[in-house]
Amino acid sequence: MKRLEGDFDYIVVGAGTAGCIVANRLSADPKNRVLILEAGGNDNWIWFHIPVGYLFAIGNPRSDWMFRTEPEAGLNGRSLAYPRGKVIGGSSAINAMISMRGQAADYDHWRQLGLTGWGYDDVLPAFRRLEDHFLGESEHHGSGGGWRIEAPRLSWTILDAVGDAAQEMGIRKIADFNTGDNEGVGYFHVNQKRGRRWSSARGFLKPVLKRPNLRLEKNVLVDRLIVEGGRAVGVRFMQGADIVEARAKGEVILCAGAIGSIQVLHRTGIGPADWLKPLGIESVLDRQGVGRNLQDHLQQRAIYKVEGVRTLNETYYSLMGRGLMGLDYAFRRRGPLTMAPSQLGIFTRSDPRRERANIQFHVQPLSLDKFGDPLHSFPAITVSACNLQPTSRGTVRIRSSEPAQAPAIAPNYLSTGEDREVAADAIRTTRRLMKQQALARYRPEEFLPGPSVGDDDASLAKAAGDIGTTIFHPVGTAKMGTESDPMAVVGERLRFHGLAGLRVADASVMPTITSGNTNTPTAMIAEKGAAMILEDSR
Repeated sequence: MKRLEGDFDYIVVGAGTAGCIVANRLSADPKNRVLILEAGGNDNWIWFHIPVGYLFAIGNPRSDWMFRTEPEAGLNGRSLAYPRGKVIGGSSAINAMISMRGQAADYDHWRQLGLTGWGYDDVLPAFRRLEDHFLGESEHHGSGGGWRIEAPRLSWTILDAVGDAAQEMGIRKIADFNTGDNEGVGYFHVNQKRGRRWSSARGFLKPVLKRPNLRLEKNVLVDRLIVEGGRAVGVRFMQGADIVEARAKGEVILCAGAIGSIQVLHRTGIGPADWLKPLGIESVLDRQGVGRNLQDHLQQRAIYKVEGVRTLNETYYSLMGRGLMGLDYAFRRRGPLTMAPSQLGIFTRSDPRRERANIQFHVQPLSLDKFGDPLHSFPAITVSACNLQPTSRGTVRIRSSEPAQAPAIAPNYLSTGEDREVAADAIRTTRRLMKQQALARYRPEEFLPGPSVGDDDASLAKAAGDIGTTIFHPVGTAKMGTESDPMAVVGERLRFHGLAGLRVADASVMPTITSGNTNTPTAMIAEKGAAMILEDSR
C-alpha cells in the first residue's frame, strides 16, 4: 500500500462535469489544498473537441465506460448501451452539448419535498454564475463564467419545416428554453465556443491546473472510501499496479455521477446491506437508498423518410459533400461538423390534461439504426420524443468487489402504467406532427416504428418497447431528502446521512429528474454544492 504524498483538505472523486467545477471553486482559496482524481485520461483526442466527434467517442473504450443495462422487460427484453464519459470533463466531453436547465417547476418541486434552498429562485443564481452566455447578462443568464453557451452554427430547411409544423399544432415558437418554462419549439443552445465543444474540463479545470494548491491525478480508479470512527477520511485507489491511499483533513466529495459514485459507495460497504453481504462486503453503513431511485429519460426514436430536401444522410455518402463539410469547418468553424446530436427542440404535452410540458422532442436531420452505425443511405430525419417526468424507478448495484467490473444497471423503463401511456401518446403526437401541412411538400414516410404499427394503446406500448432507447440522463441514485425519508442519501446541504466528512455533488443527488437534458443541472448542483462546502468550512 502506498500513501500519496501531499496534505489535502479536500478530495474530489471524479473530474467530470461536476468534479471540475467543485475542484475549481474549492481551490480558488489558496489555503484549500485540493486533490481531484479521474479514472480517464487527458482530452487530447481531436474528437473530444470537434462537436460531431460524439459519433466516434460514444462506444469507444478510450472515452466511454462502455456500460450496458440489464435486459429490460419494458423494452421487450432488450439491453441498451449506457455511455458515460471516461476522460477529464466526463460526460460533458462526449454528450449532446445541449444547454438545458429544465423547468422552474422541477426545482420548486424539490423545495416542496422539504429541500430548503433548492427552489428555482434559489438555484437561478448558481446557473447564472456558471455561464458565459452569448445573449449576455440578464435576469436569466450570466456572462463571464466558465460555461460557454452559444447558438448553433448551422441550419437545415427540413428542421425549419418541422418547427413550422409544431407551430401549426399550436406550439409556440421560443427563442430561449432556459427562462423557467421551456414549453415551445426552437433551436437548442449549445455548450460550444466558436464551433468547438466546450466541456467542463475546458471551462473549469484546465484553466486552474496551474494553481499550486490543486492536484489532478489521471488514470486512477477509485476503489473505496477510507472510513474511520464514523467519518470519511480519505480514499483508496488503483494507480497502475499500485494501491494508493490519500487522506483529507476536511471532506471527501463524490462527483463520479449517478453510476460511478454508487460503485464507490457500494465497494466501501455503504448501501443496502442485503445487496452487499452476498458479495462478501462488510456493511459500514446500511443505507437502503444508495443505488435506488435511478431515473432516466427514455426516448421513442421515430424515423421518417423525406423527399426533395437535404439531410445529412446523403451528404455523408457523398465524397464531395464530406469534403465541403471539412472545408467549412476548417475555415469557418461552421457546418455539419459543429452539429450537436440534436438541433431542434420541441417541448409539449403528451395530452392536454397535463399541467406542464412532459415530452421533449429531439429532431435531427439524419437517421441511423443506433449510435456507432453508419447513417442510412436514404434521406431521412429522426424525431425522438422522450418522457420528461417518468415515474419508473430503477437500480444501480455492483456485481462484485472488483473495481474494474461493470455494475448492474437496471433502469426499469416503462414499468408503470403512466409511463407506458405517455410513451404511446408521444408516438401519437409524433405522427400528428409529421402530418402537418408545413411538411407536406417533403412527403414524410414513417420508417420507424412503421405504418404497420396500429394507433391503439397496446400496439404503441409494444412499439415503444421496440424503439425506445436511453437519452443518457441517469440521475437520482443518491437522492437528496430529509432525515425522515428512509431512501434519502444526502441532505439539502449534500452531506451524507449517517457519515461525517462526506458529500455527494453530482447528478445522483437529484430527488426527481429535471425536465430536459441533465448536464446543465448537474453543473448547477456542483456550483451550489461547492459554495455550501466553503460556507460550512468558515
